[in-house]
Amino acid sequence: MFVEQRIYSLVPGGTAEYIQVYEACGRAVQERILGPMLGYYTRDIGELNQLVYFWSFASLDERTRRRSELMADAEFKVFRSKIRHLVIRQENTLLVPAVAPKKEGP
Repeated sequence: MFVEQRIYSLVPGGTAEYIQVYEACGRAVQERILGPMLGYYTRDIGELNQLVYFWSFASLDERTRRRSELMADAEFKVFRSKIRHLVIRQENTLLVPAVAPKKEGP
């Protein structure tokens, strides 16, 4: 398993509008296709006007398949058209476990 971190840098003052649109017509379709989100956050210190998302995937193949399905989804295309003017830059990082998970039992 690994975690995908996606960072969206937004126009100054665009965070509230982005979150409003995301909650109204973006989040449901993303979670339907990508699975439950681990969380998304804004930054309070450091580089501002950013949203940071965390998604979990069992494998790179699963991530590739699900993201391809998301990009082809008509509902998600509508969402993207509504927030495109707010996004300045996108970054993506894949985080892998630092240690193997502990096994339960003997």
